[in-house]
Amino acid sequence: MGDTAELSRRVSAEDIVRFTEISGDRNPLHYDPEAAAASRFGEIVVQGGVTSAILNAVVAERLPGPGTVFLNVTWDFRAPVRPGDTITGRVEVTAVRDDKPITELRTSVVRDDGTVVLEGTAVTWTMDLGG
Repeated sequence: MGDTAELSRRVSAEDIVRFTEISGDRNPLHYDPEAAAASRFGEIVVQGGVTSAILNAVVAERLPGPGTVFLNVTWDFRAPVRPGDTITGRVEVTAVRDDKPITELRTSVVRDDGTVVLEGTAVTWTMDLGG
């Protein structure tokens, strides 16, 4: 317990387009500068799925590692992410089951200016990939 891992990436306007292709999310807050300017965010923001996706990479690539999938997540989105921001996804192990490959994590995503944009918890299952 207490192990941590993180990954960072710069978010781009192209990420909004790619996520829309996958999800169909065409919310004007992601595309329409006037609508976004009139919102509480004041400018274009990326979809929450783009923000949280960094955590998929952390658990699959770093900790717990390859073969890991989410069973449950509880995430609070605290602040927006905009194209051009660099975000860092971080996980910390809070519990590990002895009887099954289940790990409980504290999760967060932080913008490069230090703002926490997402925080919460997750439960993962790590499959034996046999290698």
